[in-house]
Amino acid sequence: MTTKIALAAFAASLIAASVVAQENGDGGSSESSEAEKETSAAAEGVVQHPKAANPSAFSTLPFCSEAEGPAEVMKPGSEAWERVDDGRFYPLGSSFRTGDGGRLVVAFGQGSAVTIEANSSFSTRPQKLGEKSRSIALGPGKLSLRLPDNLQEGAFSVAAPGFVVKNPAGESRYVYETTGDGDRATVRCVTGALAVEGMHFSIPAMHAANEVVIRTSNDHLVTFLYGTSGDYVVNLDQGIMTKEEFDDEGKVKATQEKGVLAWHLSPATKVIINRMRPAIGERMSVHTMAFDASGERKSECAFCEGRAEVNTGELVPAEKIDGDELAKSAAEATETTAAEDVEESSSSSSEESSSDSGDSSSSDE
Repeated sequence: MTTKIALAAFAASLIAASVVAQENGDGGSSESSEAEKETSAAAEGVVQHPKAANPSAFSTLPFCSEAEGPAEVMKPGSEAWERVDDGRFYPLGSSFRTGDGGRLVVAFGQGSAVTIEANSSFSTRPQKLGEKSRSIALGPGKLSLRLPDNLQEGAFSVAAPGFVVKNPAGESRYVYETTGDGDRATVRCVTGALAVEGMHFSIPAMHAANEVVIRTSNDHLVTFLYGTSGDYVVNLDQGIMTKEEFDDEGKVKATQEKGVLAWHLSPATKVIINRMRPAIGERMSVHTMAFDASGERKSECAFCEGRAEVNTGELVPAEKIDGDELAKSAAEATETTAAEDVEESSSSSSEESSSDSGDSSSSDE
């Protein structure tokens, strides 16, 4: 049964650009085969009930589980926006948006959903048949993501022009906006964990109540990282460095290794990464700086990508930061917001459970 559903869903994704929505009737024969019913529903983009999706981590196609107010979709291969309908499957590669007073929930499977509020948008990434991972791209507006805590590594990602959020688990929120000189994104981990990777920086792990603001210039040559909530490590690229060490025979040998600075990004601290295209050659020159909460520069390094001989190393040796003091200040700055996040998340889950119970009761009747 699962194989037939997957094949039917795949067929729907191929013809989605030309499919015309049809009304979902109740007059089918009770003696007709279940497979024929599911094939017809998938071909029309209609799902009888979200729980009929593929039992794996994600359903073959995402479906609209809730739409309020103005909510539209643009399918891959089309240039026209059309109304989003509740309970309908949409092909991967579709873009979604809401207008004033709109709200849209797009589910990827049991316990996995993207919610956008009014005047917000996002898109799904086209993927090959059988690919188990899922990815979305942020659009202007506010987006909430809810995923299971036990997803495999690489199962889901959230992309923006200047970075990618990898392995999100639990609940996370995103605010994305374009500015006159680039874009600004706020990434907040409400529950669970997530990681962030960008050009010449990475955040290995963000946990509950951690938040970062990422600004990227239009030409992607300048990146700003601002700590706004929590205390977590940002790994800053410091290029390739040459290291001299003794071999087994006591001779000095030179080895090359990638330099990384582990910087604690706590509230009011920031990082600036400048990149420059060279007049000759293709290797980018990079300049990284890290500032403490008082605005004092605590780290600086300049290097050329892939060139160990062109590297300044650490220009401002970073002082040892008292971990207890950092943890204390971060806790004071985020104690209230963490409690609010947990309370709001619990309230939201309760409302969703009540809604699901109501839907189940209606379905049983």
